[in-house]
Amino acid sequence: MAMFPVISNFQYDFVLQLVPVDSENSIDEVAAAAAYHSVGRRVAPQPGKVVRVRRQGAVEFFPRTARLSETDIKPMETLEFIFCDA
Repeated sequence: MAMFPVISNFQYDFVLQLVPVDSENSIDEVAAAAAYHSVGRRVAPQPGKVVRVRRQGAVEFFPRTARLSETDIKPMETLEFIFCDA
């Protein structure tokens, strides 16, 4: 378990944010941490949607249940957080 900073580029937000997460968080937990800093503040909630995570500029999303430590994400990497259908 280690503190792991990522940069959040949250859909519909105009602010990039540094979000501290844990290396053992699941991708869904990373998404929830990013959402906490954007949704309800500068981004309208989207009930019925889930937030998926992908590398900046990528097409494929990371598996929702993967642990951050199981991915090739690097500290301070920019991740996109996108609303998707559940």
